Amino acid sequence: MHDFDLIITLTGGLAAALAFGYVTQRLGLSPIVGYLLAGIAVGPATPGFVANREMAEQFAELGIILLMFGVGLQFHFKELLAVRRIAIPGAVVQSLAATVLGAVAIHWLGWGWTAGVIYGLAISVASTVVLVRVLSDNNDLHTPTGHIAVGWLVMEDLFTVVILVLLPLIFGSQASSPGGVALELLLALLKIAALVVFTFLVGGRAIPWLLNRVAETRSRELFTLTILVVALGIAVGAAEVFGVSMALGAFLAGMVVGRSDFSLRAASEALPMRDAFAVLFFVSVGMLFDPALLVKSPAIVVLTLAVVLIGKPLAAFGITAVLGYPSRVALAVAAVLGQIGEFSFILATLGRELGVLPAAATNGLVAAAIITISINPLIYRGVAPLERGLARWPRLWALLNARSRAPASSALTKAAEPESDPQYRAVIVGYGPVGRTVARLFRKQGIEPAIIEMNLTTVQELRAAGVKAFYGDAALRATLEQAGVGAAGTFVISVSGLAGAEEVIRLAREINPLIHILARTRYLTDIPTLRQAGADGVFSGEGEVGLAMTEYVLTDLGATPDQIDRERAQVHDDLFAAEAL
Repeated sequence: MHDFDLIITLTGGLAAALAFGYVTQRLGLSPIVGYLLAGIAVGPATPGFVANREMAEQFAELGIILLMFGVGLQFHFKELLAVRRIAIPGAVVQSLAATVLGAVAIHWLGWGWTAGVIYGLAISVASTVVLVRVLSDNNDLHTPTGHIAVGWLVMEDLFTVVILVLLPLIFGSQASSPGGVALELLLALLKIAALVVFTFLVGGRAIPWLLNRVAETRSRELFTLTILVVALGIAVGAAEVFGVSMALGAFLAGMVVGRSDFSLRAASEALPMRDAFAVLFFVSVGMLFDPALLVKSPAIVVLTLAVVLIGKPLAAFGITAVLGYPSRVALAVAAVLGQIGEFSFILATLGRELGVLPAAATNGLVAAAIITISINPLIYRGVAPLERGLARWPRLWALLNARSRAPASSALTKAAEPESDPQYRAVIVGYGPVGRTVARLFRKQGIEPAIIEMNLTTVQELRAAGVKAFYGDAALRATLEQAGVGAAGTFVISVSGLAGAEEVIRLAREINPLIHILARTRYLTDIPTLRQAGADGVFSGEGEVGLAMTEYVLTDLGATPDQIDRERAQVHDDLFAAEAL
């Protein structure tokens, strides 16, 4: 009899995640809440179907690797440097404050200081998924508040990466003396340094070369497979050869790919696999939740919520205000960071494996995560009413803004200004003869279009010429967003017979409902479908050839301009009228 535990666990976990994730999404909550609830539902603490925890945890390891790869892929030093004045000290102060408060609270419950510190570190980290979702839903992602919050969270993620590396060295060490531990730490740091050098020097050349060769095949499957092999291969190699965590190896692999011309395509095509395994990670965490333990010791949840919802926001507000930023920015940043997420569970899972954290810690984290992630959007939407309420107290408002400096405020205002008026921006898919012609027409009108192209050589040539070009598949949302469709006034599909053109149009319309969409297609029969998808104008190769031949034949026969215009109108009606219905 075959053992189907693997398939049953995978199917049951994903099915439960789908059901609970759909419900929470419909309720306006983060799907992460649904995934955690799904884990509770398929865990041993609840009746009914019980998934294999060991197998679920192995899938979760894949989720961690791909999550860390995604963090490295999207990590950009330039973006961090732009908000370094607030992001670095803010992340440091808030992490320290949350860690100290968490440690004190846990020690008060009778746990050791070591467990308290690890637990405090875990609850100091916010969820990237939740933060980006909340900012996007409130149109604040590309504002000063959004830039600061994202940069802040990037720094917290980097701190977490360092902690993930150090914890096994400290608590997994077999050395009994401090000197032995110090020596082991030194050796481990040397191994980490060797891994970094090897990854960036050797991998920095080999990986782009490999991706370039695979990209030339025009096979999406091979490219996706290559990204997965790179992420998993370096992660496993980091553990087996250099003796460091797979998470660090995956992070470095992501940074290498992120510095190449393939970063956008890697993020849009390969990382959906990350999302699938990340779901299983949250499910596996939820499986550890035991309601019975929560009933016996509810204090841990209450204290965790107090630190996350009160302590962390107060620390964030304080450091933001002290550094001279307006209270409205400080309030918004404090609100959006008042939750816990992905890295919290990664840290807690590692702490449990090292024997540092008890099972009750995971219980407290899961319960607190469900609550904080659920209410965070509501808290953020309450910032504006809170600001108006505080403004009614002039003395208090003046006190809160006492350190606000004009230069900082001016800089923030400048950062918030869009690059240009949206109606004067354009995005073109494809840079063949038609794409070049349309781009030239835009440039004549003073509009510099962004180009999406699947030919890497063309993209490199355009970038060398100073043109804003993106290498990626237009059928993927991330590609369109990166190219600036959300702020563009015109979107042009210049490629004839683009695979998935209907979906591309739908995505563009979804990202920017006001955008003007023009599409090219081969056949007249495609016109109704593309118009239904959201295209404002569709140009068919068949139709345009018919009109051009009509004009040529009539001119050759000596027809007058009026006769040619009438016949063109008739031919246009004959060719397009039926298809436009």
